[in-house]
Amino acid sequence: MVNKLTPPPSLPDPQDLRAIIAYNMRLYRVNHGWSQEELARQCGLDRTYVSAVERKRWNIALSNIEKIASALKIAPYKLLLPPQEMLRQMTEPADTQA
Repeated sequence: MVNKLTPPPSLPDPQDLRAIIAYNMRLYRVNHGWSQEELARQCGLDRTYVSAVERKRWNIALSNIEKIASALKIAPYKLLLPPQEMLRQMTEPADTQA
């Protein structure tokens, strides 16, 4: 994956898991060059659901975290990482990652 990161403007509260998931979803989605509609299509969810999760309006089920992660071709845990750690992993050269 080419690192063309465009992080959302501000980092979420590290204690707010919904905000972390929303931030990470958006970051990976934008990094793929996808709209919310395209992400929804890729993982078999409704666009309004994807939008609501990214805006922290709805809680997300674990099964949907798995669907979204699969569509984005990442491990599900990466959607739960604190943004500072996740951004570090995405920008670190592959040969230095553990």
